[in-house]
Order: sequence, then C-alpha cells, then structure tokens
Amino acid sequence: MAHSSMKTVAKEFPVDAGVDRKDRQKLAKMLTRIVGSSHVLYAKTRGVHWNVVGPTFYSLHKMTEEHYEDLHVANDDMAERIRAIGFAAPTGISEMIEHSEITDQEKLLPANEMVKELVEDHEKMARLIRDGVAAAEEVEDVKTADLLTERIGVHEESAWMLRATIS
Repeated sequence: MAHSSMKTVAKEFPVDAGVDRKDRQKLAKMLTRIVGSSHVLYAKTRGVHWNVVGPTFYSLHKMTEEHYEDLHVANDDMAERIRAIGFAAPTGISEMIEHSEITDQEKLLPANEMVKELVEDHEKMARLIRDGVAAAEEVEDVKTADLLTERIGVHEESAWMLRATIS
C-alpha cells in the first residue's frame, strides 16, 4: 500500500526587511482579519449581484459586479502582503468567516435590505482598515499602510454609491 507523506506547512517564514518579527506578526493578524472580512463581503456582494430584483436591478447588478471584481483583486493583494511579511495567509471559507468582522448572509432579503447591509459592511471595512493603517504606521511598515490606505477610499465610495440607490 502506498503512503502519502504529510508535511507540516510553515505558518511563518524568515523575513528581514526592517520590521521586527513581533510587529510583522501583529500586522499579519490584522491583515488576516481584514482579508477574512473582505472575503465575506465579496461573497455577500456576489449574492446581491445574483439575487437582486426590482426597479434598481440593472444598476445594482452592474455595480455589485464592479464591487466584487475589485474585492477579488484586493483580497489577493492583501493575502499576498501577509505572505510578503513572513506569515501564512488564511485558507478556506471557514477560516475567512472565523476572522471576519462582516457577518455572513444567511437568508435572502429584499433588495433594499441587502443594499443597506452592504452599505454597513463597507463602512465597517473602512473602519477596520483604518485600524490596520494605524497599526502599520506605528511600526513604520509603509507598504502595508499604503496598500490599506487606498482600500479605505474604495469602501467609502462603495458605501456612498450603494446608499444612493436606496429609496
């Protein structure tokens, strides 16, 4: 009988780029919260995209497609940043949900209610990411701060655009 060897995957990697290990570890934990939250928001946005009905269907369908495409790229960039600072990125949906500050969508809601939830979630993301920027600036990780700073504006604009569709 053939055996498959199981290797333990490293959760941490040696990095010497000017930010102390303990500070990088703290940032990796913060980024994991952000990636998990962003991933859950991505899934909720896809759900709205697929299920929205009513007079605002076309505009919301198009807008949510733009939003989830942006979230997809941003999630990849932030997860890769975790790797670049020396730690393993989150894996699997359960880990994303575990670290998320955004609650999963568990039932189908009317369009306005789904949109209101997305507005609240984008605002929650902006606040969470602001905390991430502050943590990165505190340890002089300018790359992480820069990556996250741009995301704040994206979430604020997404909340504004979605809010404008609510009657």
